[in-house]
Amino acid sequence: MKGISLLGGPVDLIPADFFENISHNRPDLLVGVDRGAWFLLEKGIVPNLAIGDFDSLKKKELTEIEAKVSDVRYSTPIKDLTDSELMLESCFQNYHLDNLTILGATGGRIDHFLVNLFTVLKPRFRSYAPRITIQDQQNILKFYLPGKHLIKPIADYKYVGVINLEAVTDLRIKDAKYELDNFTSTYPVSFASNEFKEVTEPFELSFSKGLIMIDYSRDINRFINI
Repeated sequence: MKGISLLGGPVDLIPADFFENISHNRPDLLVGVDRGAWFLLEKGIVPNLAIGDFDSLKKKELTEIEAKVSDVRYSTPIKDLTDSELMLESCFQNYHLDNLTILGATGGRIDHFLVNLFTVLKPRFRSYAPRITIQDQQNILKFYLPGKHLIKPIADYKYVGVINLEAVTDLRIKDAKYELDNFTSTYPVSFASNEFKEVTEPFELSFSKGLIMIDYSRDINRFINI
């Protein structure tokens, strides 16, 4: 099963065709987290699941969510898990998703973005990391646990960053534009702006310890002020 979850981040950072695409090609599970549930309803799209403390909503907005969404799950503003973490538990433990794409998790307040990003480092969520994708207009973030992986190109995303989010051992990048061999670090490092040698050919990523984030990225209006 495939799922898409919309968080309450800035709408202008969501891919421009997102709402139209899910109207015509709905995933197995569509989730709205806090204000993300209202963003969907505003577009006439009813999520399967709404979850959060809903403290960013007006009373009439929450009332409409409760009336239209079949599965509404409530948290409290003072809690041990964030709304996005509660969403992950619901998606993977209750709905048994194979993979999940999260939007609305970047932009706006940096502390909110870091909470969402660092979730995959927590022991209780770490096993979900390879099944999670975070996406906005310019970036697609994917996560990898130790082993050997083929990193495949994605159309229209020229750049690819390799970031160890924690200590890493024996990191190798092979057959990319910029290669790396046997890199070890006790702290996070971002190898930014790498590229695929060929637009249709993958490169090889391997490491024996750590958690790696791959950031597919593209420029938008790069030369607008030139």
